[in-house]
Amino acid sequence: MVQFISLDPIAEARAQVKLRYSRARPVRAPMKPLGLMAERVGRKAGTAKLPPLKQIQLNWRQIVGEQIWRWCQPEKITASKEGRILTLMVVPQAAPMIQHQSEIIRQRVSVAAGGDITGIRLVHGQIRRTGPGEFRRRSRTLTPAEKAEVAAHADPIDNPRLRAAIVALGEAVLSATE
Repeated sequence: MVQFISLDPIAEARAQVKLRYSRARPVRAPMKPLGLMAERVGRKAGTAKLPPLKQIQLNWRQIVGEQIWRWCQPEKITASKEGRILTLMVVPQAAPMIQHQSEIIRQRVSVAAGGDITGIRLVHGQIRRTGPGEFRRRSRTLTPAEKAEVAAHADPIDNPRLRAAIVALGEAVLSATE
């Protein structure tokens, strides 16, 4: 091993400064800018072939499936350098579940949209359905005898606010079962 020992401290300081500014410079591949230009031109030409967002919104239930459809809906598609990003409006309680399945959703939507969806962005909010609403169970009305029975069971409670809350809970439970 050969070592260079300098007795001149000024020359050594100059060498260290020179090394500081010449180390670890990134080397760029010469074809990358050409590839980016080709991708940008191709993306602009390919946008006419993609189905519009309305088409994805109409077929959303078939694209992602029944379970995911309940909790999210597509809002918009935005363009970025890497491709297109689909923005989903998600119910906040289901956001972790949708986040875990975002790659599956991206693949399915990408197939439906022509293969250009590269990412998914989640936005928390309430879902507004334009089509037919979800099925809601109808609650039955309680008879006066059932209401009196619930009130009789809650009579031993001294606190009037607590008693009213217990009666309301009992009526809700009895009216929900059919």
